[in-house]
Amino acid sequence: MANIKKDNNSVPCIAGVLDTDGSTVTQMEASPAGHVLAVCDGTTGADAGGTKAVHDANDERTLIAASSSDETPVSLYVDSSGQLLIKSS
Repeated sequence: MANIKKDNNSVPCIAGVLDTDGSTVTQMEASPAGHVLAVCDGTTGADAGGTKAVHDANDERTLIAASSSDETPVSLYVDSSGQLLIKSS
């Protein structure tokens, strides 16, 4: 299990769960030159995650979002390259 990195002020980096299992803590990555979050658009797949935020070994929580259909918690999926999975259409 990966631990979520923190800056010098103890602010955690953003993390979700790995899209293949819905439980492995996976940090999202950004371009250091452009300060842009890496995303993979148009992805689909099975829901492997739960409705509670996953914790790393230091009890730091991953991010979750509200479902667009009924506002229940939804795990944010990240692929093995650190890209946040989104679907813009």
